[in-house]
Amino acid sequence: MEPRRPTAVARKDATDRTDDDTATVLTPRREADRVQVSDAAVATIVGLAAHEVPGVVGMAPASLGEGLRRVLGLQQVDEGVDVAHDAEAGTCEVHLHVVVAYGVNIPAVAESVRERVAYAASTYAGVKADRIVVHVAGVSRG
Repeated sequence: MEPRRPTAVARKDATDRTDDDTATVLTPRREADRVQVSDAAVATIVGLAAHEVPGVVGMAPASLGEGLRRVLGLQQVDEGVDVAHDAEAGTCEVHLHVVVAYGVNIPAVAESVRERVAYAASTYAGVKADRIVVHVAGVSRG
């Protein structure tokens, strides 16, 4: 087996200045330096982001198990969120089941949810949500 050669990553270092005030130092990148975010963590981030969108009243259970949790009074932040994560590609597919307020423009709210979820997944979890599907499960008086 051939020995593993580390790849190099450029980064700024305060001790190594040049004329234009930028410097690069090569640092080996190891497999141990990789960060993996679980589907449950992504679902929580996505659920919180969807709740922030004006016009979203709440989330609807996405499965029978979530429906049973709701009946038992055990609601969770990731309720109504299904995440299928492709770890190798660094992307995920998100399905959200939302309840919107009566009188809102449903397509506009769904688009806002998509934008907010894509931003949150990318910014907070470092995962690109390449497909975001918003299922409007109901309308409430809010």
